[in-house]
Amino acid sequence: MADKSKLWYLENFNLFEMVDKSKMMELESITSMQEVKKLQPIYFAEDPSNTIFFLKKGRVKLTRISKEGKELIVALINPGEVFGEMSIIDDGERTDFATTLDECLICAISKNDFKNFVEHNPKLNLEITKLIGFRMRKYSERIEELVFKDAEQRVISFIYHLALEHGKIIGDEIFLKPFLTHQNIAELTACSRQTVNSILTDLREKGFIDFDRKKLIIHKLNELKKLK
Repeated sequence: MADKSKLWYLENFNLFEMVDKSKMMELESITSMQEVKKLQPIYFAEDPSNTIFFLKKGRVKLTRISKEGKELIVALINPGEVFGEMSIIDDGERTDFATTLDECLICAISKNDFKNFVEHNPKLNLEITKLIGFRMRKYSERIEELVFKDAEQRVISFIYHLALEHGKIIGDEIFLKPFLTHQNIAELTACSRQTVNSILTDLREKGFIDFDRKKLIIHKLNELKKLK
């Protein structure tokens, strides 16, 4: 178990900024926290949609499997983010798979307990509604990219948005660390690993980016935006 308390982790989620201390202690009492090893399943498609998760450490990928058996990453969950939240509005089965990409620290709460908690905290209810709307919009954008953009545009768009959301600005450059494997990017952009490697290599040769197995550096974000 991690050194810091479950309450400390929950309080450091932006989602709970407006919740007072006594309510946070109540939330702590109805959540569980666990460490999950790298590349382990958290839930499967068709599992009951009855739990909501808060990711404190590590990364989680949400994937779906096509009729052809191809895996597509529909979302990448980073520390401080929630997943499984669709269960609040959907009593059906899971439609995706959740798998750790790193060693993860995760808080979990039953859907019924969380719905009851949210109902007694109107401001939090609004934030959850916004979160669900944002996540559904992101899913819609992902589908549009898969339909209307070619492989190069999809990879560039993915890198661009990843840099905006999770990059660290140092001088005139943006650093992303840890970076994803080429296979992960392929699954996120519906490309082959070889295609991703070719596109990234071409972008590096043109001076847009630099990368190794652990990090990605973006030199020309505005110019990269024009290519997506």
